[in-house]
Amino acid sequence: MEELVMGLFGGAYRGKTVLVTGHTGFKGSWLSLWLTMMGARVVGYALAPPTVPNHYDLLNLDMISIEGDIRDGQKLCDVLTMHKPEIVFHLAAQPLVRHSYNNPVETYQTNVIGTLNVYEACRSSDSVRAIVSVTTDKVYENKEWHWGYRENDELGGYDPYSSSKACAEILTASYRNSFFPLTEYGTSHQTLLATARAGNVIGGGDWGKDRLIPDIMKATAKREPVVIRNPHSVRPWQHVLESLSGYLLLGQKLLNGDAPVADSWNFGPMTQDSATVHSVVKDIHKFWRATNFAITAGATEKLHEARMLRLDTSKANSQLQWLPVWDYDETISKTVEWYRDYYEGGIIKTEHDINAYLNSAAERELCWIAPIK
Repeated sequence: MEELVMGLFGGAYRGKTVLVTGHTGFKGSWLSLWLTMMGARVVGYALAPPTVPNHYDLLNLDMISIEGDIRDGQKLCDVLTMHKPEIVFHLAAQPLVRHSYNNPVETYQTNVIGTLNVYEACRSSDSVRAIVSVTTDKVYENKEWHWGYRENDELGGYDPYSSSKACAEILTASYRNSFFPLTEYGTSHQTLLATARAGNVIGGGDWGKDRLIPDIMKATAKREPVVIRNPHSVRPWQHVLESLSGYLLLGQKLLNGDAPVADSWNFGPMTQDSATVHSVVKDIHKFWRATNFAITAGATEKLHEARMLRLDTSKANSQLQWLPVWDYDETISKTVEWYRDYYEGGIIKTEHDINAYLNSAAERELCWIAPIK
C-alpha cells in the first residue's frame, strides 16, 4: 500500500512543500492526512479547530500547523516567505449558510477579502507555482433546474455565503487575467490558478454546526432525535475523498505546467447519486439503527436555501479524466461506519477509509492512481 500511495498523482506531491489553508477544518484535515501519506511536507494555516471533538486533533498529524486568520494578509505573506510552498490549497472559509445570515460582514471579509489576501501572498512569493482555490457548488445562480450546472453557467447567490463564494470566483478570474495570464505563463510569471466547485461533501470527522450528517451523529451520541430541515431538498452527495481526489488531480496538472487546466472545475457525484435530505436520513438509519430523526409536517427552513442543486461534471470527466469512485450507497455506509466506530469504540478510521478508497480506485484503473514508471 505504501508504494501505491507514494505513486499517486504521478508522485507529484512527494517531497513537495504544500500549504493548506483551513487545515483544521473537515476537508482540510482529510486533505492534510492524504498529503502527508504521499510524502508531502504539509504546512497548515487556519484558525483553531472549530469544534470539540474535532477531526484535526484526533488525527494528530505530522505537519507544521500555524494558527492564523486569512484576513491577516501580512501574516499570510510571512508564512509563505518562511516556508516557501510550491502549491497552495486554499480551503479556509466561513462555510455555513445559516451563519452567513447572522454574520454577513464576517462571511464576506473571510471568503472574499481572505481569498484576496491568499492570492496577494502567493503573488509576492517566489516559490508558489500552483493554487487550487476551493469554492462550492452554491456559486451558481440557482434556477431550481433538474439538470446539473456547468462551469460556464451564470454565477450568483441568494444567501450571503453563496454570494460571497461567487464573489471569490469573480475575484479569481480577475487575478488569473490580471496577474497570472495563461499567455504569459513561463515568462512574466510561474503560477497557475484554478478553482474547484464540489457538491455536498460528507464523511467521518465533521462536527460542524447546522450540517445534516453532523447534526444526526451528535444527536445519536446523546440518544436524542434530530429534527430535519428541508427534507425535500435535493443535493449532490459525495464522500469527502471524491472532492479531494479532484483537487489533488487538479494540483498535479498545475504543478506539471498544464496551463489550460487553470480554470474552474466541478467535482460531484454521478447524476443518479443526488438524493433528497429525507432519503439520506432514512438510509443513514439502515447502517446505524441508533439514529433517530423527526420531520415535522410541512417542515422547511425559514431562511432561504436552494431546494434543487446538481452539478454537471462532464468537463472534469472528459478533460481531467476524473471520475467518482464510490457510489451513493458506499458513501453513506462509509460515513456512518466512521461515526459509529468512533462513538462506540473510539476508533478513528480516516486512514483506513483512504486506503479503502485507493483500493477501489485501483480496481477501476483511474488515471491518478497509476504507479510511477
